[in-house]
Amino acid sequence: MKHLLIALLLAPLALAAQDKHSNEDTRKDIQRHRAMAAAHEAAARCLESGKGHDTCQRELLAACKGLAIGKYCGMRHEH
Repeated sequence: MKHLLIALLLAPLALAAQDKHSNEDTRKDIQRHRAMAAAHEAAARCLESGKGHDTCQRELLAACKGLAIGKYCGMRHEH
């Protein structure tokens, strides 16, 4: 019980220490999220136009190169 109490008391300090983004870091994060959103919107328009899934996926991957972690541009869903 003592260890749980200590962990609960220290948790907010650990979380506060992790969230020390500068204004510049925050600005860059915002730009990356907007770029990823634009790439996903373009992928949706690609699918709506009747192009195949594989074609649209290749376009999405090209648009997201260097933006997000992984091969799904920061998002993954069932497929």
